[in-house]
Amino acid sequence: MRLWSLHPAQLDVKGLVAVWREGLLAQKVLRGKTRGYARHPQLDRFRALEDPVSAVGAYLSAIFREARRRGYSFNQKRIVRYASRIRARVPVTQGQVRYEWEHLLAKLRVRDWSRYRTLRRGQPKAHPLFRVVAGPVATWERIPR
Repeated sequence: MRLWSLHPAQLDVKGLVAVWREGLLAQKVLRGKTRGYARHPQLDRFRALEDPVSAVGAYLSAIFREARRRGYSFNQKRIVRYASRIRARVPVTQGQVRYEWEHLLAKLRVRDWSRYRTLRRGQPKAHPLFRVVAGPVATWERIPR
């Protein structure tokens, strides 16, 4: 499960479709509708919030808007609940955003060379749900050796 902290506009089509599906799975897990992935560390930042399901809904809403902007037909009705505005944006560290940026670029280098060439000179932008703060890679991140 990868719930990107990066802005959905930076994802390629495979990444956008995958994060939509994984966000829907996260929503299902947080609603107690499945036992799979129940202890996945990426869900910790949502579980720590007052209303985790609405927060994931807000996360998915940004994914939906980006998909619609690109002309894809994601089903907005799959988002069960979301606050139109989350009172306080969820903090994400600079280290986490930088780690995910490098991870995304590595994926794009293999599967979408054109997008990679466009993004590699740019800077990462955070998903609208998140507020970037100083700090290292998140403790829940699984970094391969």
